[in-house]
Amino acid sequence: MTDAPSAPPTSTEDAEPAPDAEPTLPPPTPLNEPADGTPDVVESERGLSEAAAAIAAGEGPVAVDAERASGYRYGQRAYLIQLRREGSGTWLIDPIACPDMSPLNDAIGRAEWILHAATQDLACLAEVGLRPRQLFDTELGARLLGLPRVGLAAVVEHYLGLALAKEHSAVDWSTRPLPEPWLRYAALDVEVLTELRNLMGVDLARQQKSEWARQEFEALLTWAPTERVDPWRRTSGLNTIRSRRGVAIVRELWYARDDIARDRDTSPGRILPDAGLIAIAAQAPTSSTDLPSGHRAIARYGRQWVAAVKRANAVDEAELPARTIRSDGPPPARSWADKDPVAAERLAATRAELTAYAEEREIPIENVISPDPLRRAVWSPPTARDEAGFTAALHDSGVRQWQAEIVAPMLARAFEAHPDPSPGTSPDA
Repeated sequence: MTDAPSAPPTSTEDAEPAPDAEPTLPPPTPLNEPADGTPDVVESERGLSEAAAAIAAGEGPVAVDAERASGYRYGQRAYLIQLRREGSGTWLIDPIACPDMSPLNDAIGRAEWILHAATQDLACLAEVGLRPRQLFDTELGARLLGLPRVGLAAVVEHYLGLALAKEHSAVDWSTRPLPEPWLRYAALDVEVLTELRNLMGVDLARQQKSEWARQEFEALLTWAPTERVDPWRRTSGLNTIRSRRGVAIVRELWYARDDIARDRDTSPGRILPDAGLIAIAAQAPTSSTDLPSGHRAIARYGRQWVAAVKRANAVDEAELPARTIRSDGPPPARSWADKDPVAAERLAATRAELTAYAEEREIPIENVISPDPLRRAVWSPPTARDEAGFTAALHDSGVRQWQAEIVAPMLARAFEAHPDPSPGTSPDA
């Protein structure tokens, strides 16, 4: 008789974790108070001079952030600017009270800026005279490093094990005076950026991505927001308008709302949501009594809405805007198999190689190259379909050198593997 197998241990102390079990990480430590306390807000030229002197006397990079009143005020101006530098401490500055920050810009000089999601803040900082000469973007660095989440709170938790509260991120920063909890939150946003930047720099070097980051950060120095052509075309629900005349009405209503919002210094959406514009356009009122109901702003600004409709109705038929705008880029990739099967094969081959590369290097594929320049290079290839030819074509589309060095050889291999069909031969043969 064989012995019966012993029963598994019943005590949790005797049980061992499964070999593949993920280690349990301790909960992050809340970051609730700035190390030096919450500073007062600088609201005078004298205070700005003191801040500039302190920043100039510090050393190392300067952590920078800005708070806007998106969704509350018209435009994207800054309503609070935060800076922190080793040896200088943290400074909170009111750019409404101190609209010319060139003394602070001079004090920073050529020191590196550290920002998180730089493109969100660079434009509003430039408006008050703050322009970096070199920078490090911790969000972009996190993307290059392949972090699963790249928000500031997530990156701080990943690297420092700290929990950064974000409950005040969407408040109305044009409020005066700013509540102390908001100021504490704002100071904490720059509290650990320098430490974060140093740790990310080590990881970028370890993953051999320092040059990638350098080129990306350098490109940000000349970045500017793209001015949208026909911004009114982003009106939600515009696709439900079936006539060109109706589209013209939406256009005039959009500009009327924008004028009202600018005059009142408030977000256009707070004047009247897009759905209200579409409702007015669908009814095309010729007088205030014809306006649709359902929103107080429709009646409150009835004269402006009716005037906008009249302007649209006065536009000559030949001058009416098109319902849709034809893109200057290639057609959607899903249609390539029917329109150009060889191009579809080339794109699929390049994407497959890109996917494998991105997974191996732990980087999102869209950070290696965004979809638009890749599709353009495949759909409308250069005359020279070798690495040099594709490198030049990618540069023309704004692709960085490090990206072109990776993608151009892939494109050259895809075109070599999928040549043009011989004359008289069906592409499907």
